[in-house]
Amino acid sequence: MNNIRKYRPGEAASSKWSEERDEFERDYARLIQSPTFRRLQGKSQVFGAGSGDYYRTRLTHSLEVAQIAREVAKRLERTNPFLSKREHPGLIIDPTVVECASIAHDFGHPPFGHKGEEVLNHILMKDHGLKYEGNAQNFRILMFLEKRAGSESGLDLTAAVLLGINKYPFLIEEEGRLKGVYGAEWETIRELRDIWKMPAGCSTLEAQLMDLCDDIAYSTHDIEDGIRAGKIQMNATFFEDQRLIRHLVMEILNDPNQHKFEWEQVDIEQMVRRVLSNYLEQWELIFAECKGEASRTRREMKARWVSSFASRLDIIDDTERAWKKVTLVKDGVEDIDLLRTMEILKKLAWVTLIKDFRVLRLQKRSEIIVERLWDSFIDQEKGQWIIPPDWIDSYERRNSNWSWPRFVADYISGMTDAYAEKVYAELFASKSGSIYEMD
Repeated sequence: MNNIRKYRPGEAASSKWSEERDEFERDYARLIQSPTFRRLQGKSQVFGAGSGDYYRTRLTHSLEVAQIAREVAKRLERTNPFLSKREHPGLIIDPTVVECASIAHDFGHPPFGHKGEEVLNHILMKDHGLKYEGNAQNFRILMFLEKRAGSESGLDLTAAVLLGINKYPFLIEEEGRLKGVYGAEWETIRELRDIWKMPAGCSTLEAQLMDLCDDIAYSTHDIEDGIRAGKIQMNATFFEDQRLIRHLVMEILNDPNQHKFEWEQVDIEQMVRRVLSNYLEQWELIFAECKGEASRTRREMKARWVSSFASRLDIIDDTERAWKKVTLVKDGVEDIDLLRTMEILKKLAWVTLIKDFRVLRLQKRSEIIVERLWDSFIDQEKGQWIIPPDWIDSYERRNSNWSWPRFVADYISGMTDAYAEKVYAELFASKSGSIYEMD
């Protein structure tokens, strides 16, 4: 079982396992020492990177997801005896694997958050029939673009970590598929899944746990940032605003994954009102406990909601797929009401932070930056002279399986927010910095 989980598909068969460190600890070191990990500090989570020292970036978000996931993994190991039987490589939860998956889950996000992802996908699809998607880009980075000492391509991660990152075990090029893995990397992921005998469409327990801990962080930490920024106002006027409630309901109805939460069984507007009312009521109680100190109240609110979600994560049978499911559980069954509550809080963060008109103005600016960078690089004859030489060298060594449009998308998507703005300014502003600055 260990051989299957610790197998490194990208590494030479002659490579020896470390006698001093566990293989998954080696994966952890490779991830946190990678340039891609460091660049997450300059990529937007909700507010633009550089908006202020307080607000989360992709880096701090990923670290917080990893902390939650590792703690839950340890608890699940203790409370679920079947895990110790190690009956199937996909039905195991190793805290280090879950932590690695959490660290790497946002590697594929381009600059400017979801807007950058949306623009790159639109351009690639319109002009070249190619898709761009953050989860798929994760694997392109981990298995192709990143380099480590002794390897020409990728970080050579273990099978368990690769499949632990694979939330969407599908070929993204399939008709109608919005999320998945690009074809080149899917060949390896599919082979690993076949070796593991993974059921079609099912993720490992480690991938499921990472995904839910990401949702927990999103629905708690991003709201904390929103309250700190004044975008979410902790008063009845804000929480009872009909426009806010209408937008939340519409976001729920327009979500392609709404079927997972069985919304047809409840009055959505009524539940939204109930969740918002309960959230404000809890804030007022904690605010009184904290003697009117808003910063302490924010932290305590966040901590209690993280605890309320994380403590309910457990493993149950997925009878429809003859597999196991990590989910929020109450009395041995899936707690669909709490799942819906978490989804409403996620939508609250989205509607109040991402859909804020000032944020949308910044996103429009981001869209223009990405589009004009693309226009500058896509002509290969001209673009090759204004892309850093080390990128061009890599492309020339591997251009047999690296088309120029995909190469340009890889280059732009690897940029931090600030670097994208710097290159844009160099190309289109009257003056910016010095030619002797190091890229």
